[in-house]
Amino acid sequence: MTSNNRPDTAVIGSGFSGLSAACYLAKAGHRVTLYEKNESAGGRARQFQSHGFTFDMGPSWYWMPDVIADFFADFGKKPEDYYSLVKLDPGFRIYYGKDDLIDIPADPGQVSAVFEAVETGGGASLEKFLSAATEKYRTGMKQLAYKPGLSVREFINWPVLKGLMKLDLTQSFDQYVNKYFKNERLRRLMEFPVLFLGAPPSRTPALYSLMHHAAFIQGTWYPMGGMHQIVKAQTKLAQELGVKIETNAAVSRMNTHKKKIASIQVQGQDLPVDLVVSSADYHHTEMNLLTQPYRNYTETYWKNRTLAPSSLIFYIGLSEKVEGLLHHTLLFDKDLAKHSMEIYNDPRWPTDPLFYVCTPSKTDPTVAPPGQENMFILMPIAPGITDTEALREKYFRILIDRMEKILKTDIHKNIVYKRSYCINNFTEDYHAFKGNAYGLANTLNQTAIFKPKIRNRKLSNLFYAGHLTVPGPGVPPAIISGKIVSKQIEKMMSK
Repeated sequence: MTSNNRPDTAVIGSGFSGLSAACYLAKAGHRVTLYEKNESAGGRARQFQSHGFTFDMGPSWYWMPDVIADFFADFGKKPEDYYSLVKLDPGFRIYYGKDDLIDIPADPGQVSAVFEAVETGGGASLEKFLSAATEKYRTGMKQLAYKPGLSVREFINWPVLKGLMKLDLTQSFDQYVNKYFKNERLRRLMEFPVLFLGAPPSRTPALYSLMHHAAFIQGTWYPMGGMHQIVKAQTKLAQELGVKIETNAAVSRMNTHKKKIASIQVQGQDLPVDLVVSSADYHHTEMNLLTQPYRNYTETYWKNRTLAPSSLIFYIGLSEKVEGLLHHTLLFDKDLAKHSMEIYNDPRWPTDPLFYVCTPSKTDPTVAPPGQENMFILMPIAPGITDTEALREKYFRILIDRMEKILKTDIHKNIVYKRSYCINNFTEDYHAFKGNAYGLANTLNQTAIFKPKIRNRKLSNLFYAGHLTVPGPGVPPAIISGKIVSKQIEKMMSK
């Protein structure tokens, strides 16, 4: 420990969880240095510019604004101190085919009317569904998400147990949805968030209907300038708190001494540390930065995990606006069950993929030149499958052709910029295990105490944060992860 009792703490990785942990630890008095292997902070939420377009590279949905606001409130700040938030109305659109679509209004009451128009009684069913979803959200995101997942004892108190009984943990998501809705279009609409949570609806606990509280009650938001504005805000806050941020600074090894990390190797230099938080890929941290005796888990353990999807992403600049798209548009004109099976049960490139299109230039004039369109296309795929340029091009044509057919417009001829991003890039840029994009699947046996632990069992000063540990994948959970780990460190140091 340093002479003035301010521990020298290294945070590895500058995604949402790493920046969050760095802020909390700096506030607690640590001398924090954050090490980022890439040239800019943000992890999967980096941003780049080309041909007059500004592209968010990863997360694009601003849900659970209360969780993000809670983070800034912990430092006497609010999101509006750093960026301007707008609520999208409609929040998103889902296409089932040509001339067959549903828009989700920002007003929950109007959403009920939309459901009623599709299925008699659908409005009342939605209200019951959302009432239960709100209860799950209160328990799940306000209590359980902040548990460190180190022991079952964390859940043995009456308020938590009472909440657990309302979470439908043992019921599958598809069974739960089918209790409320009979119409196939509504069921697909209600199941869509699960595709990005990392498991088919048949294996996802009904607990995750809490996502619909975020989607339909809280609504869908957007920070003007892009999702990277959250990263910029966290970075500015961290620096205000005294965090030193080193980019182009990959950590290549952790050196141990007497059951502690003594130093980390960065660009050939061994730098002494008192504490380490790795928000880098958990598998990479263990398998490549630690020697075997100090790992929490074996390679066999990781091979037996169920991973959330990877993604094939295209960043597209168009010379003209595209009619028929909202800021968020889902192309669900194919079979969700089949696509899910080809991600989880029989990993392969999908036969008839579902996909998602984000067009932030519909909301934000700063992300594209005047009169032009910024388009982000994402197709969920199985992690660990073969990734080649030829396959990327094949699916680019499939996706664009589908969009042109549904939207009844010509997109190909207006493309002025294109960049792809897939499994190989996730692996190279983030050391992502099997090139995953979203961490571990949210199955029951990979929830809470069943996730990889935030503490190293064999090294007293090594902790983990990020989407492969508690509470899980997504922007708000990643931010929460940083808070959880910082509280555990403070608890350890107070003993």
